[in-house]
Amino acid sequence: MAHTHDRLGIAEDDHHDHDHDHHHGSRNVSFEFQRAILGGLLVVGSFLVRWLYNDSSALEDNNNGLFYSNVLAIIGTLMLAIPLWKHAIECMLHGHMHMDELVALAILAAIATGDYQAAGVVAFFLLLSNLIEEHMAAGARADIEKLIRLTPTKALRLLEDGSEEEVDAPELRPGDTVVVRPGDNIPADGQIIKGHSTINEANITGESLPVEKAVGEEVFGGTSNVTGALQVKVTKAGSDTTLERVKTLIGDAGRTKIPLMRMIDEYASWYTPVTLMLAGVVWFFTRDMSITIAMLVLACPCALILATPTAIVAALATAARLGIYIKDASNIEWARKLTAIVFDKTGTLTTGELSVTKLRPGPGLEPADVLATAASVESLSTHPVARAITAVARKASVPLEDVTGFEEVGGKGVKGVVGGDEVWVGRRIWVEQLGADLSSLAGEEYAEPEGISILYVVRNGQALGWIGLEDRTRPEASAAMDELREMGLRDLVMVTGDRWSVARRVAKEMGCSDVQAEVLPQDKLALVNALKEKGHTVAVVGDGVNDAPALKAGHLGLAMGAAGSDVAIDSASIALMSSDLRRLPFMIGLSRRTTQVIWQNLIFGVGFIMAGEILIVFKFVGPMGAALLHTLSSAIVVFNSARIVRYGEEIESHVPMAAGREEKGGEQGGRVSLQPVA
Repeated sequence: MAHTHDRLGIAEDDHHDHDHDHHHGSRNVSFEFQRAILGGLLVVGSFLVRWLYNDSSALEDNNNGLFYSNVLAIIGTLMLAIPLWKHAIECMLHGHMHMDELVALAILAAIATGDYQAAGVVAFFLLLSNLIEEHMAAGARADIEKLIRLTPTKALRLLEDGSEEEVDAPELRPGDTVVVRPGDNIPADGQIIKGHSTINEANITGESLPVEKAVGEEVFGGTSNVTGALQVKVTKAGSDTTLERVKTLIGDAGRTKIPLMRMIDEYASWYTPVTLMLAGVVWFFTRDMSITIAMLVLACPCALILATPTAIVAALATAARLGIYIKDASNIEWARKLTAIVFDKTGTLTTGELSVTKLRPGPGLEPADVLATAASVESLSTHPVARAITAVARKASVPLEDVTGFEEVGGKGVKGVVGGDEVWVGRRIWVEQLGADLSSLAGEEYAEPEGISILYVVRNGQALGWIGLEDRTRPEASAAMDELREMGLRDLVMVTGDRWSVARRVAKEMGCSDVQAEVLPQDKLALVNALKEKGHTVAVVGDGVNDAPALKAGHLGLAMGAAGSDVAIDSASIALMSSDLRRLPFMIGLSRRTTQVIWQNLIFGVGFIMAGEILIVFKFVGPMGAALLHTLSSAIVVFNSARIVRYGEEIESHVPMAAGREEKGGEQGGRVSLQPVA
C-alpha cells in the first residue's frame, strides 16, 4: 500500500510544486492502473491454463499445464508486487515503520511456498485497493483542485497610449491597469477605476450569488467577471493576491495533523512487529502457511490509516466550498470543543458599514464646518467610522483641508493638524483626557441619543459639535446566534469599543449572554484570557481590523470577511472569506460531523480486522478472500468519509452585497443633511 498521505495529496515537502505533482501523479495513476489490469489478466490466464489442461487425461499435458500456469502467475505477480515491495523497502531504508511490510511479506511467503496464483491474487487486490483509494481521495478534494487552477495565466495590460498588450499574469505589478472583459477571470487583486459589472466570487467567499461592483470597489484575482467590461488598477499581484493566500492556507492545512492522526502514527511503530509475532505464533501451532499469509494480508490496516486523513480532506474541501479556509487541520477538532465564543461587534454582528444619521454643531457653528473638519482628518484613516464620515462629506460636496501630523489611536479616535490647528475626532472620554472643553455642548439639545455611536469634533481644544453614526445588525446574525445556542453554546459574549447604549441594543437583538462595551484592544485580549483561565475553550470572531491580538489569543480565531485582508488572514486560525455569520455554526457542525466519521472509521477498521482474523484462523477465509476483504474495507472507509462533502449543502447564500449596498445608500442618502438635527 503506497503511503496514504502521499495518495491523499497531503505533501510532506513544504517546497513541493503542487501543479507539477498533480499532473505527474495523474500519469502515475494511469500507468499503475494499466499495470494492475495487465498483471491481473496474466494471473487470471494462469487459472484458465490450469483449468484447460486439467481436462486432459495425459500426465504430460497436466505437467505442461502446471508449468505454463505457474509462469503466467509468476510474471503477473511480479508486475503487481514490485511497486508494493519497492515502497516497503523505501520505508525501511528511511527508518519508517509502516504497514506495507505486512503485504510485502505475505506475497513473498506465498511465492516461497509455491502458491503463485494466491500471491498474484493478493498482489492484484492490494494494488487495485491502492488505486481505488487514490481515486476516491482525489474526488474528495475536487473542490480544492478547482480552486488551485483558477488563477488566469494571461492578462490584458493597458498601456499609457491607451493600447492593450497581452502579458503573462505573473508579470503584473501593483500600479498596472488591466482590462477585464465579460467572461474573463480577474488576473490580480485590484480596484475598479472604470466600468461596473457583476462578479462571481464563489471560489473565494463561497457565496453562490454574484455581487455588483462599481468604480472604487475591490475585486480579487481568480474571481470571474460576468457582465460588464472593467478597468482594474492592480493592488496585489502574484503571491500577494487573496487567491494565492488561500492556496497557501490549503497547503498548510494539508500538511498538518489532528491528534488522532498523530496517535495512529505512534501506534504504527509497534503494530507491524506485534502482527508478525501473532502470525508467527499461528504458523508455529498450525504449520499452515495459507493461514499465516491471509493473516498478514488482512492485518494490513489500510482502513485504519485512511480513517482520519480521508475525513480531514473531505472536511477541508467542504469548508472551502463555503469560503472557509482552515490553516491547521487540528482546528477542525478544536471547533467541536468550543464552550465560549467572543464576538467583536463592528463588522461581525453588525454590517460594519456605518451611516452618519445625526450631526449636531456647537452654538453659532455651521454643520458643514463641523463635517469638513472631521472628514479632513478621517480621510487618512481606513476605519469604518472614517469611511462613513468621508463618504458623507463627498456626498455633500464639502471641501476637505490638508492634514499633517496624522495619528490614529486604536479604539479611541484620530488626531491631526488642519490649517495649523490641532484637531481631535473621537470618543468623549478620550477627547476629555486630551483636555477638550466640552462645556459648550452641555445643554439638553446636545444630549447623546441612545443606541447611536457619537464622535466629538474638537479644534484647538474647543468642541465644534458631535457626529452620530449607526451600524445595523446583520440580517443573518440573529439566526446564527440561535443555531449556536441550539448546539449547546451558552456563553456568547459581545465586546466592542462602542458606547454602552449601542452595545446593549445590539447584544439584546443578538441574545448575547454577556456584553462588554467601551473596551480597548488590550481589554479584549484580557477578556479572552480570563475565559480561558475559567476553563473555557474559546473562539474569537472578528474582522481582523483592530482585534488581531484577541484573534490570536483564542483557541480558535475566526476572521469574518477576510477576503482581501492580509491582517485577518494572518492573525486568524480560520478565515471566513464572506461576512455571513452562518458559516460559524456550520463550521462547528462540520467539526462534530468529521469527528463522528473518524471514530466510525476507526471502530469499523478495528472491528473488521479482529473479525477477519478470527475467520481466517478457523479457515473460513483464505489469502484470496483476505485480499478481497481488505479492498472492501478500505473502500467502505473512503466512501464513509466522502459523505462529509455533502454536509451543509442546504446552506444558501445571504442577500447579495449589491442589494444591501443599495439599501444602505438609499437610507444614507435620505438621512444626510447638513442642517442641525432637532
